[in-house]
Amino acid sequence: MDGKIAGNRSLLPEAPTGERKMEHVRLCLNEEVGGVGITSGLERYRFRHNALPETDFNGISLKTSFLDIPVRTPLLISSMTGGSKATGLINERLAAVAEERGWALGVGSIRAAVEREELADTFHVRKHAPTIPVIANLGAVQLNYGFGADECRRAVEIAGANMLVLHLNGLQEVFQPEGNTDFGGLLSRIEQVCKQMHVPVGVKEVGWGIDGETASRLLQAGVDFIDVAGAGGTSWSQVEKFRNKDAVRRAAAEAFAGWGIPTAECIVEVRKVSRQAGLIGSGGLKGGVDAAKVLALGADLAGFGRSVLGPAVESEGALHAALEQVEFELRTAMFGIGAADIAALRGTTRLARNMV
Repeated sequence: MDGKIAGNRSLLPEAPTGERKMEHVRLCLNEEVGGVGITSGLERYRFRHNALPETDFNGISLKTSFLDIPVRTPLLISSMTGGSKATGLINERLAAVAEERGWALGVGSIRAAVEREELADTFHVRKHAPTIPVIANLGAVQLNYGFGADECRRAVEIAGANMLVLHLNGLQEVFQPEGNTDFGGLLSRIEQVCKQMHVPVGVKEVGWGIDGETASRLLQAGVDFIDVAGAGGTSWSQVEKFRNKDAVRRAAAEAFAGWGIPTAECIVEVRKVSRQAGLIGSGGLKGGVDAAKVLALGADLAGFGRSVLGPAVESEGALHAALEQVEFELRTAMFGIGAADIAALRGTTRLARNMV
C-alpha cells in the first residue's frame, strides 16, 4: 500500500479505527440502537406444525456445508469487531466457542489491522478456530480509498480466513463522523477484486439489506456469496447518531431509524435470482426458530450478531449457553415440522406466510 488516498474524504479528522470499534461495541451493548418501526419480516412467516414428525429428535442433524466447506451447524456468528486489545479478547472468545460448537465465524472489519500492523493480533482468530469456516471482512468503500487486491489478501491472511466478505455500509458512512462516502464506480472495483482473489469473495450489508436486483449485479460481477444483512436488527445510523457531534446529522438519523429492506424479503429476492450462489440470512434474528425460517426461505447459513455480543462480553460460559439455546430451538423447530436434516428443512412445504 503506497499510502495514497483517492476520492473524497470527510473534513473531520479521522479517529483511530481500533478505538472506533471499541466505541461501537459499547454503544451496541448500552444504547437503543435497533431499527424503529421496521422488523426482519420473519414474524410474517410461521411453520405449520406436524403432529406426526416420523423422526427421532435425538437423531436430527444440523450438519451442512457452505461453499463446499463442511460445517456442523448452519449457523454463523456474524462480523462484529476487532482492532483493540479489548475487542481482540472478544474475538478470541467468539472463535473458541464457535470452534467448539461448529458455527462459522465472521470477523469485524480488518481495515484497522491492514493499516496498523500492531492490531493484527486482535484478528488472529484461526489459531483459536482451526477447523470452522472463517470469513475475513473489509469495507467495500475502501476500494475507492486506496485499498485493492493486496489489502484484501492481507485481510484474509491476518484472519487465516477461508473467504472474504466486502461490506456495504453507505448510510453508516454518511452518519459516521469520519465517514468515507464515495461509493461511485464501486461495482467495477469489486469485480476486479473477485478476479484477483484466491478465495471466494462475498458481499454483505450491515443492516439495511440487499435486494434481488443489487444481488444480481454483484453476482454477475463475480461475487460468490451474499449476506443480505437485512433490516430488523441493529441500525447503524442509530449507532452513529450517538457518536456524531453534528446536530444536523444527529437529528437526521431519526428519519432513517426505520430505513431498510426486511431480512425475509431480502432472502426471498436474492434466492430467486440465484440458486447456486452462497446465501447468508442475517439481520434481526432472535433465535433458533428465526434461524429455521431463514433456512427454509433459502439461506445456506443463518447469521447472528448483536444478540450474541452481550453473552460474548459476559463470559465464555454465557456465550456457550446462548449458542446452545439457538441450536436447541433450531432442532426443535425441525422436529416440529418433521425435518430430520438441513436438506429437509430447506425443502419443507411447511413454512407458510401469515395472511395478516
